[in-house]
Parts: sequence; C-alpha cells; structure tokens
Amino acid sequence: MSVFPIEKFKSIETPFYYYDTELLENTLRRAQEEAAKYEGLHIHYAIKANFNHRLLQIINAAGMGADCVSGGEVKAALAAGIPAGKIVFAGVGKTEKEIAASLDAGIFCFNAESLPEAELINELAAARGMVANIAIRVNPGVGAHTHANITTGLAENKFGINYELLDETIDAIERLKNISLIGLHFHIGSQILEMQDFATLCERINEIQDKLEQRGMVLPHLNVGGGLGIDYNTPDTNCIPDFAAYFATYAENLKRRPGQQIHFELGRSIVAQCGSLITRVTYIKQGTCKKFAIVDAGMNDLVRPALYQAYHEIDNLTSQAECETYDIVGPICESSDVFAKERKLPATKRGDILAIRSAGAYGEAMAFGYNCRELPKAYLSNEL
Repeated sequence: MSVFPIEKFKSIETPFYYYDTELLENTLRRAQEEAAKYEGLHIHYAIKANFNHRLLQIINAAGMGADCVSGGEVKAALAAGIPAGKIVFAGVGKTEKEIAASLDAGIFCFNAESLPEAELINELAAARGMVANIAIRVNPGVGAHTHANITTGLAENKFGINYELLDETIDAIERLKNISLIGLHFHIGSQILEMQDFATLCERINEIQDKLEQRGMVLPHLNVGGGLGIDYNTPDTNCIPDFAAYFATYAENLKRRPGQQIHFELGRSIVAQCGSLITRVTYIKQGTCKKFAIVDAGMNDLVRPALYQAYHEIDNLTSQAECETYDIVGPICESSDVFAKERKLPATKRGDILAIRSAGAYGEAMAFGYNCRELPKAYLSNEL
C-alpha cells in the first residue's frame, strides 16, 4: 500500500510521477522469492513498462535481468548496471544499428521474430567473427483475455513466426553458421489475470517441444514472456500481484526437459502499483449535465485511458468531504483527454491534489510532448 507525503507534494509543481520505492522493493522481493521456489527460473524486467533510470537501478540491485525491445532500451539497461549476459532483445523491427550495438555489448540472446531478422543477425555476427545466440519468437495462436490492442499471440498479430511455419524456419536457421539457436520465445499479451491463459500457452509449448523432439531437437532455453496483470480497481488491498499462482501455473503445466532454463519477461506486474501520477485541480466546471474536475495533467502525461479506455483509481489526497460525481479531464485540446467519467470523489475544489493510481507501468514511459507540453518529472519516495 502506498503512503503519500502530502505535505511535501504541496510544494512540488504538478503534474509529476511519484514512485513508492518501498513498494517496488517489496514487489521485486516477492517475485524473486516465488520464482526461486523452482529450479532454473530467470526474470528479465520488461523495460518498456518504465525505463526511469533510478527505478532500473533498484531493479538491477534486486538481481533481475532485462527484456528490451529497442536499442535504446539495451543502452538503458546497461547504463543501469544490468549485466549484458542477462539482457534479451525482442521486437519485430530491430535495425542493423541496434543489432550491431547489441552484438558488440555481448547481450545474452536475441528473440528473433522473422527469418530475415535471423539472417541479418547472422551476417552481422559473421562480420565480427562471433556466434550470436537467438531464440525464435513463436506466435502460438493462443489468445488472451485482455484488451485487443495488447493481445500478441494470435495469427493476425505482427509478432513472431506462426507456429505452423516453425519447422521450415528452423531448417533455414540451421544453415546459418554464425547464430546458435538456443531456445524458443513466446508472449501472448499483457494485463492477463486468468491463469488458464498461461496454462493454455503451456499446452501449446508442450506440443511444439514434442514435435521438435521428434526431429532430435531439445533446446536449453524457453522464454515464456510476461503478461501478468495487476489489480487496477483496488491498488491498496492488492498492491502486489499473485506471483505465486503465476509461477506455479508454469511449474504445473509446462513439461520441461531436463536442465531446461525458463525465462520470464515481467514489466507491468513489477512497477505498475508503485507509481502514481500526481496532479492538481485547475478548475471545477459545472455543465448542464456534468460536473468536470479539470486537472493540470493530460493524456500526454498518461495516455492509457485515452488509448485503451483503461481504468485507474483516482484519490483526492487533500479532501475528506462527502463524495460528489465528476468527469476528471485534462487540458489537452482533444475530446479523448479524459481520465475518468462519472467518478465519485470527495467534494473537490481548485488546488486539490489528486493521485491517479497504478500508473507506474506505461505511464511515464509513454508520455509525450503534445501541445508543446513539458514531460512530467519523476520523484522517488526515498528521495523526498
């Protein structure tokens, strides 16, 4: 549960992101403890969720590796002290520059998402006299109970190689001399709360592994991606996700080969609950059918509600009055600049400070400068 230093907030210009480092450290500890119950499990933090340098340093101190989807994220991981040997690099559109820099850095593995990409990695590795590790990202044809825009495991999604094409892709990759196929990579989506979705993925992985074994191939690594969701509705009572059920689902359903190492790419479940977007009420505007609380944060600071119709709890940190109903909106010149509709808050006035909760993932990381607005600053609880 996050505790907000409200008196300190009153002297800080809004909007800004606030991160509860104690909650982050507790979350990291719980995730590592639950993974450690099973042999050969490795967690790579998905940097796309939040690449704040100070948070990455805390994540590195907890012993996690990094899952990167751009050359910039590889740089961010290395700058935070994450060892190159714990970095995996995914993404459908890796450029020659990004691959070359990652080879030079000596990262652990590329999650290759197409045969042309594998061929380019081979070419660049050959020019350096190296052999690069790759895992083939397989599109398993498995859906997930989540928003359509964050489902990634269906045939129509752009990610990975369709599992029906896996055999011919492996045939082609085996002819490449400067890459070593060490594993398979999967990821079916994000904000998944039904463990059955992960169990279904395990069934497909088991099926694929059985077929590979028929051709005499047993790979030493499986990367099952991430996707574990969080509780956006009650962040105080469920501030740490159910890592126990998550890892147990894989332990119970995945038919591992002897010595096989399992890699996870967790992002949202690590950082979402520790972060809040702090904003001030600029005006209360009474319309004919609605009352608006207009705040100084906008969709450029937190785009998830506009992009995904995402729900975030919102707390008024400076009012204890009886509740009234508001649409909570920002100043951006777009009708989609709405954080919440018909939301009950303690009676709110100009100058009140609101906390938009569960914003540690895909909040600061997706902020942009629309309307020439400055990017939000960030403050950590251990620095205030």
